[in-house]
Amino acid sequence: MEGGLSIKQQRLAALLRATSGTIRAGDAMAVFGLDRSHASKLLAGWHKQGSLRRVAQGLYVPIQPTAIGQEQVLEDPWVLVPELYEPAYIGGWSALEHWELTEQLFRSVCVFTPKRCPKGETTHQGVKFFIKHVPVKQLFGTKTLWRESCKIQISDPYKTILDIIDDPYVGAGLQHTEDCLLEFKKIFSKESDLDTLLEYASIINNGALFKKLGYLAEKHGLNSGFVEKCHKRITKGFAHLDKQANKKRLVTKWSLWVPEENK
Repeated sequence: MEGGLSIKQQRLAALLRATSGTIRAGDAMAVFGLDRSHASKLLAGWHKQGSLRRVAQGLYVPIQPTAIGQEQVLEDPWVLVPELYEPAYIGGWSALEHWELTEQLFRSVCVFTPKRCPKGETTHQGVKFFIKHVPVKQLFGTKTLWRESCKIQISDPYKTILDIIDDPYVGAGLQHTEDCLLEFKKIFSKESDLDTLLEYASIINNGALFKKLGYLAEKHGLNSGFVEKCHKRITKGFAHLDKQANKKRLVTKWSLWVPEENK
């Protein structure tokens, strides 16, 4: 034994050094020169022995000594997002937290993906994830983060704001969405920032989004020229600012149904 480690421990240590928080059969194949069947059996064996934990089909994470008996193993559950949902990005309330557009802390991770998988809440490693389906064309406006040597995509502040205006649920509700828009206004107040917001909204190409964005921009005192540009892009028909609201009133200028208490 080297340094007091058994051969099994040495092999596991070598695998952990070669990976970045998550482990698949392909990793064991590369490190040990095994075929897929033997690599899969090796990982399954370590899972049974308690050295690894399986978090999804064919996906494992190492168990730290301090985590034995606990549900959560990974220090940073964000590294599971590309492994489980790629192509995907972290957005909504999770991105608001990251970009310091809110002071609220959220226990679940908000993920946007076009991948065919169950939407809504799910749990991995004792951490809740909220999955929102989006079309492939909306996988833009992201920044790359490196966490535990893992490449993760997160919506930038502009895309984050548009996502939560489009669907206030992923902004933790309409009131919180508006609070975050006001915070965005404080930080990103240059004309170029509003141009970027308008450019992104044009790429999304959703007439309802321009109604919501324009209404909220006007309500919260964003640049009047920006408000006018939004108004020029609205389409026919009516949209809902918040589909969750029960009592609504119609704002005819924006062809938008808004919650009655939203003044």
